[in-house]
Amino acid sequence: MAVEQFLQTQNEKIRELYRGITNASWKAQTTGDKEWAQKVGEAQTQFRTYFSDKELYETVTSYLKMDNLSALQKRQLEALQKTLRENQLPKDILKELSQLSAELNHMFNTYAPEVDGKKLSANDIRNILLNSDDVQERENAWKASKEVGQVVEGKLLTLVRKRNEAAKAVGFDNYHQMSFKNQELDREEIFSIFQKLIDDSDKAFRALKAELDEEIASKFNITVEEIRPWHYVDPFFQEAPASEETNLDPYFKNEDLNKLTADTFSAMGIPIDDLYAKSDLLPREGKNPTAFCTDMDREGDTRVLCNNEPNAYWMGTMLHEFGHAAYFKYLDRELPFILRSPAHTLTTEAIAMLFGKMTQNKEWLKTFLKLEDSKLDELAPALEKHEQLMMLIAGRWIITFVFFEKELYENPEQDLNGLWWKLVSEIQLVNPPEGRDLPDWAAKIHFTLAPVYYQNYLLGELTSAQLHHYINKQVSDQFFTPEVGQVLNEQFFKLGSKYHWNEKIERVTGEKLNPEYFSEAYCKIK
Repeated sequence: MAVEQFLQTQNEKIRELYRGITNASWKAQTTGDKEWAQKVGEAQTQFRTYFSDKELYETVTSYLKMDNLSALQKRQLEALQKTLRENQLPKDILKELSQLSAELNHMFNTYAPEVDGKKLSANDIRNILLNSDDVQERENAWKASKEVGQVVEGKLLTLVRKRNEAAKAVGFDNYHQMSFKNQELDREEIFSIFQKLIDDSDKAFRALKAELDEEIASKFNITVEEIRPWHYVDPFFQEAPASEETNLDPYFKNEDLNKLTADTFSAMGIPIDDLYAKSDLLPREGKNPTAFCTDMDREGDTRVLCNNEPNAYWMGTMLHEFGHAAYFKYLDRELPFILRSPAHTLTTEAIAMLFGKMTQNKEWLKTFLKLEDSKLDELAPALEKHEQLMMLIAGRWIITFVFFEKELYENPEQDLNGLWWKLVSEIQLVNPPEGRDLPDWAAKIHFTLAPVYYQNYLLGELTSAQLHHYINKQVSDQFFTPEVGQVLNEQFFKLGSKYHWNEKIERVTGEKLNPEYFSEAYCKIK
């Protein structure tokens, strides 16, 4: 069969399988019904079974050895090869992997911890950690947020071991190693970059965190040494708490988050408000309590799930998720279905993060929230300092997760609870609770829902910093303009996965991924 005819057949088959997964997954995430969770597992099994075909794998491998392939043909074949490689397993193992994953996702979506007989949602826990002055209430809420870890630990470790078996079956030491290969990431290079970020940010992070800890100690009338995880504003210390000066929640109390989001993207000539019709943006029992964006069909049906409340957190989340949505919406639909997706997870995260941070941005606050110049001038120094703390806390959290996940897959039989708190204390500088030996790490849904994904958040931040620097220096000193929107649309969104992710970054900014832009922006003492 000619390669072009072969690829056309594969594109049509993948389109069919892909839609089966996204439709079932959206129902599962928005209803919490176990029936849909099972259907997700069935759809994923169908997908993985199709790609377990050894003959198909050999055919793709042989085509890749041809000398006369076009660039588009080669990219499609490479994408097929990666998917095939990770699914060269017996059908019963593929089915078990899919079913385990679906069951775990259902457990996460439907588990609601109780404190004093009252069920707490993720928003309830977040509000307690943000606002409560009652230390016991905070501790109870924090511990409640971790309970799901004990519920899922057994099945999650089974899934980790099964994923490792799958990777070993196709020649890798473990699933983590295979995932980096399939994501076109050099594991040694990425971990080296992350270690350098720890080193480069050490003085600034320690200084800013010391200030934060002094404020927390004063607020709760304790010593710095007595601070524990529940004194911070989220269960994993992945966010910077707002001070009185930087708490923007009052400004959003009476705002329409949908309108602010739509206005932001419309100002840049990349409107997204048509995507609201099929999105699910308000909290409801049974639905996924977090937020995500999904491209349902790569034909324009892009949806966002949120659990919005009128505050700065959910405003930032809306801008983040609709950053993903804009990327999906404006992909070139003339591309083959296989390439009609972002060049890499990190490139779509870069766009999402670029927009998600705008709630701290002076230009955005003036243009869309209509804050007066005098108020912005008053807020600006504190917001700039808060953004640095926010980026350093987020960076340290991501690195903690990434370092732990590598160890998890390299040796799932080790003392994971102890390892978790060792990394948290060394990298995030958070004091562990005394005598605690529970799977707090397993309470983070990404170990289940998005394995070996988390590094892409920080790689996305590095790309975002580089892209923002390029736009500011080479395109426009004002961000929310049609000129900037055109650059993002034409040079970033439309190209899909036509090029390797690093080639794409180089084509847009003039150089491959360079962490120095992030370091310069956030890792220096100011």
